[in-house]
Amino acid sequence: MAASPILEVDLLAFERGSAAQQAAVVDGVMRSLGTGFVLTTHDLPPALLDEAYGLLGAFFALAQEAKEPFRVPEACGQTGYTGTLVETAAGESRADWKEMLNWAAPLPAHHPLRRRFPLLYPEQLLPELAVPGITAVLERFHRAIAELQRRFLRVIATGLGVHPDFFDAVVSDAPTLTRAIHYPPMAEAPPGGHVWAAAHADINLITALPRATAPGLQVQVNGEWVDALAPDGQVIINSGLMLEHLSNGRIPSGWHRVVAPEGSSGSRLSVVQFCHPRPSTLLSPLASCITPERPQRYAGVLAADALEDVLYRINLMG
Repeated sequence: MAASPILEVDLLAFERGSAAQQAAVVDGVMRSLGTGFVLTTHDLPPALLDEAYGLLGAFFALAQEAKEPFRVPEACGQTGYTGTLVETAAGESRADWKEMLNWAAPLPAHHPLRRRFPLLYPEQLLPELAVPGITAVLERFHRAIAELQRRFLRVIATGLGVHPDFFDAVVSDAPTLTRAIHYPPMAEAPPGGHVWAAAHADINLITALPRATAPGLQVQVNGEWVDALAPDGQVIINSGLMLEHLSNGRIPSGWHRVVAPEGSSGSRLSVVQFCHPRPSTLLSPLASCITPERPQRYAGVLAADALEDVLYRINLMG
């Protein structure tokens, strides 16, 4: 296994440090995101992480029949429970061996974004009846990670040569999605060569992975798979296809997979958050990323169209 070239940066140094410290953080982020991944310190409350993971563990430990009432098939994976062998990486024939709980920040019923893009803003459903107290905790967890991602996008905006506030309006009221993923023991998987999660790139801007209960995440760097695990106090950030599009390929999307370690007999729980732009955003390469040496590579596409296309290709639209 290759040594990891993924760099560690300090978000707080960008926000509170000197001009030289800020420049060093931006340089480190841009160099590391050349791999599609970077590690950053965070100031998320450890007690909130502990509480959220504890409640999520209790939900996934329920009998299958107790989890079924929280499926929302028409939500296409944007809220509620998704069982095993449903999500399938684009281009793969075998479904992933994982189950998921999905949630987002609710918008008012008559919000214009909900009226225009109902598929991306479904009525939220969390398993409060099965795990009392889980809704309030997971909503706080979602807001905390979303704010961390918004702050980190300021570093990326600076590195791309646009105003630090560029992404603030882009992600305001966006359908950013938090997903808890439980990977059951591989010994329980049906035959057919399933893995926890086949190789894929995320569609969104950036994804935050604050913690996992076991190894298994691998990232692809220079054609090799590298083990990745966020240490305590750090978050893995990976870039998605939408950021690759906006940056005109300057920041590539990070390819990754989740594979049970050899000899592993246990399960794995992780929580990730996909930071999306507002669905009405036109994803067209930034002028600052277009040069004679890097001519415009991508045409503009609506964020909603890009997201719905991926939901279809990974088998979450039916």
